[in-house]
Amino acid sequence: MKKFKFKINENPYEVEIISVDDTTAEVHVNGNSYKVDVEGSSMQSKTPKLVRSMAVPSTDSSPTIMKTSPPVGGGTIKSPLPGAILAIHVKIGDKITVGQKLLTLEAMKMENNINSDKEGKVSAIKVKKGDTVMEGDALIVIE
Repeated sequence: MKKFKFKINENPYEVEIISVDDTTAEVHVNGNSYKVDVEGSSMQSKTPKLVRSMAVPSTDSSPTIMKTSPPVGGGTIKSPLPGAILAIHVKIGDKITVGQKLLTLEAMKMENNINSDKEGKVSAIKVKKGDTVMEGDALIVIE
C-alpha cells in the first residue's frame, strides 16, 4: 500500500502499511509484520472497499422444486444465433424427443448442435442445407 522511512532516536525504520480497517492496521516494520490498534478516526481511502453479498444460485434452493416447466409438445425451434445450416438431422414426420439433435449450425467458424427443447412430430422444416439464418429465424416446426 504505502511505504515510509522513519528515523526515531537516530534508528532507521522502513514501514509499509499493508491494510487499514476501522480500528486495526497491518504494517511491516523492517520486514516484521505487526497488527496495530489505530486510535481516533482513520482517513478514508480514495478507493472504496467493495462489499458484495453472497450470491446464491436459484438451483440451490431445493432439489425437489422444479426449476423450469416441463417440455410442451409442439412449437417452433428458432435459431439461437446467426449462422449457416451445415446439416439437418431430421425429416418431416420424424418423432422428436427433448434433447434430440435437429440441426448443425455453423456460427463464428464453430459448429453448434441445435437440440430440441420440445417433444412431438416434425411438421415443417423451414431451412435447407447451406441456408444462412439470423438469430430468431424459424428453423423447424414441431406439432
